[in-house]
Amino acid sequence: MSILNDDIQYLPGVGPQRANLLKTELEIFTINDLINFLPFRYIDRSKFYTIAEVAPSTVAVQIKGRFISKQTVGVGAKAYLKALFTDGTGRIELTWFKGVKWINPLIKPSTDYVVFGKVSEFHGMLSMTHPEIEELQKFESRPQQDFIGVYPATEKTRKANINGKVMQSLMEAAFNKIGTNSIYETLPKYLLDEFQMPNLESTLRTLHFPKDLNQVSRAQFRIKFEELFWIQLAMAFRKQAHVQNAKGFQFVRSNDNLLARFYKEFLPFPLTKAQIRVMSEIRKDVESGHHMNRLIQGDVGSGKTLIAVLSMLLAIDNGYQACLMAPTEILAQQHAKSLQEFLKGLPINIALLTGSTTKKMRTEIAQGLMDGSIQMIVGTHALLEDTVQFKNIGLCVIDEQHRFGVAQRAKLWTKNTIQPHVLVMTATPIPRTLAMTLYGDLDVSVIDELPPGRKPIRTTMLRDSQRQKMYELIRSEIAQGRQIYIVYPLIQESERVDFKNLEQGYETIRKVFPEPQYKTIMVHGKMKPAEKDEAMQKFASGEAHIMVATTVIEVGVNVPNATVMVIESAERFGLSQLHQLRGRVGRGADMSYCVLMAGDKLSQDGRTRLETMVQTTDGFQLAEMDMKLRGPGDIEGTQQSGLPINFKLANLARDGQILNLARNAAFHIIEHDANLERSENAILAQGLKQRNTQSVSWRDIS
Repeated sequence: MSILNDDIQYLPGVGPQRANLLKTELEIFTINDLINFLPFRYIDRSKFYTIAEVAPSTVAVQIKGRFISKQTVGVGAKAYLKALFTDGTGRIELTWFKGVKWINPLIKPSTDYVVFGKVSEFHGMLSMTHPEIEELQKFESRPQQDFIGVYPATEKTRKANINGKVMQSLMEAAFNKIGTNSIYETLPKYLLDEFQMPNLESTLRTLHFPKDLNQVSRAQFRIKFEELFWIQLAMAFRKQAHVQNAKGFQFVRSNDNLLARFYKEFLPFPLTKAQIRVMSEIRKDVESGHHMNRLIQGDVGSGKTLIAVLSMLLAIDNGYQACLMAPTEILAQQHAKSLQEFLKGLPINIALLTGSTTKKMRTEIAQGLMDGSIQMIVGTHALLEDTVQFKNIGLCVIDEQHRFGVAQRAKLWTKNTIQPHVLVMTATPIPRTLAMTLYGDLDVSVIDELPPGRKPIRTTMLRDSQRQKMYELIRSEIAQGRQIYIVYPLIQESERVDFKNLEQGYETIRKVFPEPQYKTIMVHGKMKPAEKDEAMQKFASGEAHIMVATTVIEVGVNVPNATVMVIESAERFGLSQLHQLRGRVGRGADMSYCVLMAGDKLSQDGRTRLETMVQTTDGFQLAEMDMKLRGPGDIEGTQQSGLPINFKLANLARDGQILNLARNAAFHIIEHDANLERSENAILAQGLKQRNTQSVSWRDIS
């Protein structure tokens, strides 16, 4: 058994107590886990500073000098140690609030020291809190490492003093124990040669004990490439297997009866070039005889619903049924209404199935689906119930698919002997690098063009002190017969405060816009579904002028008459969510407005987000910016849902170029060796098998 698998507890310098912390806090169980626990940045210990040249900074510095005085302040558990340090060019105060008992005897008079820490300013004097100290003689008597790694830490590991120095000594002990040639390579030699990457052992040693930062850069490239490569290889492998093995219903172009009629008689407006391109890609899929699994990415208002209609007509023309599944009852009703309007001149029986469908109607729908008299159905999770069976389902369209679990969606695929073609749609623009990572095994189509005649939404940012301007806009729009959304944040961590803000906002709006001249309604997630639906219907019908709501309307009613979206405390939302909310207006022919109300104290990130919103309405640009500002955790723009992959070093916001290289390499390998049977790829076949549980796939859903 390899030394690498030894329990971390038995490594010199660890022991039971520290081992428990390493396991529970940092998931370091073995020596192998330890050496793969990597620094995320480095501190330069090669340079010494004089006190005269340092200034308050987030960067730690080291200084040579002597202690002038020391003093214990306070008594008992609250006692702390204060010392004055000089190097002849100035003085700096050093303070320790913890570890006073063992730090105090280390400080001796007339002895030269090296101190290391972050410099701040306190009462006009330079200071360091909890600096590292070491006698200069001891410091100079041992080999020095110029660059010290900074490792991920938690509050508990910090409290237990598991700092960079401790991690460094543990790494030294680990590499001494395993010796040389014990770390097995995980990538084939031809890949290392092609990208001029060091082998894995050399990479890990460099990252823990770097000689210079150029070395670190190559080693980090190797780790980032490998992290991204394995995901792409898994996706390429699955995609190839899917193409080879998954049969699909073959739709024939000569059957285009209803589709041809729709194009000729009922198409509401000419297709954009982007829609024509996407339909061509769908056509190619469904005519190939292979199973289609395609993601349609389109910004709010880009015409995804029309693509869904055309695709479902393809299925019906070929004798199959089609379904459209939406995450909420309101959205399902909205889709059903859209389909009825699009297809009212064609002999197609469309049904709607949701949680509130009556028992009698459910029975009729079940019968109609079984005997084929219902060709098209729109529904919520209710479509997944065992009682819902089809005569011959050929196409499933899923809207905002990230809101359904994989197991839930999989139920749809079992409702025919051969899997129906799958079209998943999202109005949440996804940055390219994220789409390649999450949906890399799906075929992706992008509708990157708005239909003609859509006016861009005018976005402005106002401070609380400018609130009257917002009220004037609302009055003006209502006077012209338009409607208004006012959205408040409702974040779980501070729900009580937020809820109070929502209710106070509702009361304020009712005072500023009193009845009977104005009608204001309130909608939030804590309302009973029937109450919420009733309120939304009042707004949709035009009975209510103003809707004060939480983000429940982010994906909700389609009201072309609503022309103003006011977002309160806009700085608390991510860019993707702000964009989704803005997309609730601008759905009619009238000019629409989005007003971002911001607090008077804005962080730099908050200001950047809101200014970006004002500058562009392009959802894809906003998604890229959002990922740069907040990291890739905010995948779908609805909540901090977190990536299902934990990267040690790779960062999707910064490493797009490396991702491209890794993806191209992975897909090239699978293209030339689909089953990884060649001898030089044995290492990849083995690695893929070991990593199988970590791979992410929306394709692997049946």
